[in-house]
Amino acid sequence: MKLLKKLCSIHAPSGEENNISEFIIEYVNSNMQNWKVKPKIYSGEGFQDCIILKFGNPKTAIFAHMDSIGFTVKYSNELVKIGGPVTDEGINLVGEDSKGKIDGKLIKKKEKLFIEFNREIDRGTSLTFKMNFVSSKDYIKSCYLDNRLGVWNALKVAKTLKNGVIVFSCWEEHGGGSVGFLSNYIYSNFNISQALISDITWVTSGVKAGRGVAISLRDSGIPRRSYVNKIIKLAIESKIDFQLEVESSGGSDGNEIQKSPYPINWCFIGAAEQNVHSPNEKVHKSDIQAMLELYKYLMENL
Repeated sequence: MKLLKKLCSIHAPSGEENNISEFIIEYVNSNMQNWKVKPKIYSGEGFQDCIILKFGNPKTAIFAHMDSIGFTVKYSNELVKIGGPVTDEGINLVGEDSKGKIDGKLIKKKEKLFIEFNREIDRGTSLTFKMNFVSSKDYIKSCYLDNRLGVWNALKVAKTLKNGVIVFSCWEEHGGGSVGFLSNYIYSNFNISQALISDITWVTSGVKAGRGVAISLRDSGIPRRSYVNKIIKLAIESKIDFQLEVESSGGSDGNEIQKSPYPINWCFIGAAEQNVHSPNEKVHKSDIQAMLELYKYLMENL
């Protein structure tokens, strides 16, 4: 889990994905000589901080958003949320501005959020949860498993992927914004019409830790049922543990694909976590393994 720990440590809240984007490109360039197929990398001008990896003759795309939740410093060390982070008092926040490194605690004053720190922090500085990565017998616990685990999964799939596209997107945690032009690119250039969303969902009354990867039938978005049924059939054939999820809220890059003008089928498939959007997100190791194995199987057979 060395790679996952590194991914969770990278400071890259929505709008500042450049740090993790640079890491992924360096990782791919350093490791792809050992992969079954060396991908073509699409990044830089025209892609903002997003990345597309093309392997062989692709039919299916994996989408994994790189950004995390966090906070932006306003005035007098007041905080504005990036996405929907937990805001319990006493949470450790870290970052860096023009004066140096920042490590302080989240506090509340008259229902407003602040960071307790010994000086005023530059306006616009982003702060994230301080990482405490723990690997026990059955679980991984850390901040930002959502969605560094989805990124990890995509990079692990890349090792043996023969044909496919992997898309690393931005801004998912704060309203989205990149998936539209990325969908345009992969549909127009590679004729991609089906996608898998490599992201993290929640442990609920119907989705349990340690029972397998979750295949979402719906959340706030409703994917095309015939496509999801095809995935479920393949999941049954694979004999990999999975659970079916039905939710009324939550969303992913799949919602943006659905709202785009491109006829791309999509399905959210991901491990379920406890302590969502907190410094102590927790995922069962068997669910992580089931997620990876199912993605490998689907990219080979879908």
